[in-house]
Amino acid sequence: MPWHAQLDLNYRQDDAGRTVLQHAHTGPLRILKSLYTEGHGICHNVIVHPPGGLVGGDVLDVRVHTGSGSHGLLSTPGATRFYRSEGAPTEQQVRLTLEPGARLEWLPLESIAYPGCIASNTLHATLAEGAEMIGWDVCALGLPTAGQPFERGSLTQHLEIPGLWLERAHIDAADTRLLESPLGLAGQRCLGTLWLASGSPLPRERREHLMETVRARLEGDSRDVQVGATSPNPQLLVLRGVAPLVEPLMALFQRVWAGLRTEAWGLSAVPPRIWRV
Repeated sequence: MPWHAQLDLNYRQDDAGRTVLQHAHTGPLRILKSLYTEGHGICHNVIVHPPGGLVGGDVLDVRVHTGSGSHGLLSTPGATRFYRSEGAPTEQQVRLTLEPGARLEWLPLESIAYPGCIASNTLHATLAEGAEMIGWDVCALGLPTAGQPFERGSLTQHLEIPGLWLERAHIDAADTRLLESPLGLAGQRCLGTLWLASGSPLPRERREHLMETVRARLEGDSRDVQVGATSPNPQLLVLRGVAPLVEPLMALFQRVWAGLRTEAWGLSAVPPRIWRV
C-alpha cells in the first residue's frame, strides 16, 4: 500500500522576536523539536521520514511557510532514498513560501536514486519582497561504493523559483550520452545545485561581494568536484557541481553555505546539530 505523507510547517515571529514553528502532518513524516542553538531568532528543525525511503507509489509532500521576520533552518538526519520500483513512480515534492523579510535555510542531506527507481524530485520556492533564502539540492545516482551502479531506472528533477530560476532534467540510466558525455555528467554520479535567492534585487556591490565569497570557497580542496558559480539575474546566485561521490560535493556546499551565511546575513556558521551526530 503506497504512502502519501504530508508535512506542513509554519514559521512565524512572535511579539518578542522569537521564531516559533507550528506544524501538522499526515502519514509517516515528522518534525523533531525546535532547537535554538543561535538564540531565539533562528529556529532549527529536522524533518524525519521514519520509513527511511520511498518505494513505488509513495509521495512525500513538504510545505514550508516562513512568515515575515522569521528565520527557519531545516535539515534531515539522513538521505532520502528512492528505492527500486516495480512500475509505479515515487515522488518527493517540496514547496517553500517566504513572506516579506523572512529568511529560510533549506539544507537537507542528499537524495539517492537506487538502481531501478522511477523517481521524481520537485522543489518550488516563492519569495516575497525582502525575503532571502539559502538552499541546496544534492542527488546521488546509484551506490557505486556498494557495487550498485545506476544501470537502470530514471530520475526527474524540477527546481523552480518562478521568474528567477528553472532547472529541469530527466536522467535515464539508459541514456549513456547524458551520463558519460563531457557535455553531460561526464561519468560523475553525484550532482547538486546550491543557491542564494532574494525576493528583491540585490545591489550590485553586494551581489559581487557574495560572488567573490563563493569563488573564494571554491579555491579549497575540491579536486574531485567539477563546479561553477554564476549570478544569472540580480536576485540569484547559483552554484552547480558534479562529483563521483556525495561526500566531496556536500563538503564543498557546506563551506559555501558557511561563507554566504556570514557575508550575506552577518551570522556565524552554526551548522545544524544533526550534521555532527
